[in-house]
Amino acid sequence: MSIVKDRKKTRQINIGSVKVGGNAPIAVQSMTNTYTQAVDTTVAQIKRLEGAGCEIIRVAIPDMDAASAVKKIKKQINIPLIADIHFDYKLAIAAMENGADALRINPGNIGKKVRMKRVVQCAKDYGVSIRVGVNSGSLEKDIEESLGNTAIALAKSAQRNIELLRDMDFHDIKVSVKASDVSRTVEAYRLVSLQTDLPLHVGVTEAGGLYAGISKSALGIGMLLADGIGDTIRVSLTRDPIEEVRTAYEILRALDIRKRGAEIISCPTCGRCRIDLFDIAEKVEKALLESKIPVKIAIMGCVVNGPGEAKEADIGIAGGDGAGILFKKGKVVKKFSEKKLLNVLLEEIKKFENELNESGGKLNGEED
Repeated sequence: MSIVKDRKKTRQINIGSVKVGGNAPIAVQSMTNTYTQAVDTTVAQIKRLEGAGCEIIRVAIPDMDAASAVKKIKKQINIPLIADIHFDYKLAIAAMENGADALRINPGNIGKKVRMKRVVQCAKDYGVSIRVGVNSGSLEKDIEESLGNTAIALAKSAQRNIELLRDMDFHDIKVSVKASDVSRTVEAYRLVSLQTDLPLHVGVTEAGGLYAGISKSALGIGMLLADGIGDTIRVSLTRDPIEEVRTAYEILRALDIRKRGAEIISCPTCGRCRIDLFDIAEKVEKALLESKIPVKIAIMGCVVNGPGEAKEADIGIAGGDGAGILFKKGKVVKKFSEKKLLNVLLEEIKKFENELNESGGKLNGEED
């Protein structure tokens, strides 16, 4: 029995070529941490993110040089691009004119209503969708003064900005209500989900470094997805954004919502382990970062218990005291020197891929 509730069916919008909401798969987003106007560097990072499975990318637009760079970047990437805008409506318009597929904007900090009308009209002209991005750090003063920096305040701000856009007859909207802690984030999204059928972009903002960020994101995003809430997700880490994408897919895999590429299981090691399992596991993860092979791999540190504990794995290795074994579905198929563990495993994975192709198996690397 699944712990995940049926996903709420929201209004579907388009972000470039990617459908968001409705029955579309939950999309994985990330954001570049390069200077957007450094086009070559930004494109190189986006290409790496594409390879890791990122489906929508967001870039910061702090000035006109960054807005102009969008045109050059778009020509070299394959996924939709969102322009992240704050305060200056002219940057939003310039980004759209240069090919941005969507905007992330807080309508409340754009200023005069006439400026937001110009942004909305441009979005209509170019077929651009808008994310109303409300953060706990940028609440309107009157809302924060009356409600405090609370989940209710976040939801109130979102509703105000949604109504502002709808009053301008604009409806291609996605919404986020992020805080830097799990409890406010989850409560705010639950409130907004009850109040609207618009698609929701889910994440915990400013979650922190690798360990704190993954923990907060897994809990916050995971709780919401289990509630059936969320149409796109972004894991926010003070880290290489590749790690954001990897973590996002692991959250989706853990909840059995989406599966992409290889699944690696490995033991935490104990006093019986006599090999450098940490190093082997890390090298396999890096080797398969862009892999789309739907294979379950086990990396175990004990020859005695390895096959039994990981008998569901398609391919597995275990080693210790100079010896290594290869097993498939819990059965030992080969013994060899411990030094060959990594190479044997990678060779077997390649064989698995070839056999899958030869048998006509669908090698899309993902199940929705």
